[in-house]
Amino acid sequence: MTRLELFEQIRKKKSFLCVGLDSDINKIPKHLLNFEDPVFEFNKQIIDATLPYTISYKPNVAFYECRGAAGWISLQRTIEYLNEVAPEVFTIADAKRGDIGNTSKMYAQAFFDNMHFDAITVAPYMGVDSVSPFLEYKKNWVVLLALTSNEGANDFQTARRDLGEAMQRFGIHSTLFKLLYERVLLKSQEWATEEQMMYVIGATKGEYFEKVRAHAPNHFFLVPGVGAQGGSLEEVAKYGMNDQCGLIVNSSRGIIFASSGTDFAEQAANNARELQIEMEVLLRQKGLI
Repeated sequence: MTRLELFEQIRKKKSFLCVGLDSDINKIPKHLLNFEDPVFEFNKQIIDATLPYTISYKPNVAFYECRGAAGWISLQRTIEYLNEVAPEVFTIADAKRGDIGNTSKMYAQAFFDNMHFDAITVAPYMGVDSVSPFLEYKKNWVVLLALTSNEGANDFQTARRDLGEAMQRFGIHSTLFKLLYERVLLKSQEWATEEQMMYVIGATKGEYFEKVRAHAPNHFFLVPGVGAQGGSLEEVAKYGMNDQCGLIVNSSRGIIFASSGTDFAEQAANNARELQIEMEVLLRQKGLI
């Protein structure tokens, strides 16, 4: 899927919503446990109910890996179902891979060649050789972790260095003294363009969005943290939206676990619809639809 095709989906559905399939078998409605593959049945019903309101789905691979072979089967069936019933949606394997050389090449083969995801999340800590094997797939996307929504992100991503702050106060600016997430944004743009790379930018880091967008004006951002984690959709859109929207905002628990009863899919659809309505307003305010 190209960036233009993704934007056309956003305009068509008047939405930039991604539904995160963090499908914990311990949290899905109990009546589904009677199915041969409860997690796939849960995902299938969530997809069917929310498809009119979303442009993307993002299975979090950890919730499948932890179940061994059965979990991988659920994941495989989920992506096959998505590619069958909704080939136009943008699929993201939230796998956060980040190894080097042949290992990354095998990860790329697993998620792009075998499972046929459109995109995968990748950790950049080991540098370009941990990312480049994924970029060899020219029709697929790398979603690079840049500024995440967890509290521990402050340990490294936004940690300030006193010398850098002091030099900037005296008007001396250098990439050597930028925060780590800024260096990730700037350096990684040497590896791929906005046609193949996106960034994970957490909604709970709303105060950084203006600076992030200045560093990467044309890229799409995958934005977790809206909903259960407390991020503000309006603030994300105000500072993060560009002339092709440039945002894929993820909601997981707030949609898929809206109910634990037999009405779980209906309630998921209601919550997805509410977000889509908010997104339509924001897109109209920006003049994008």
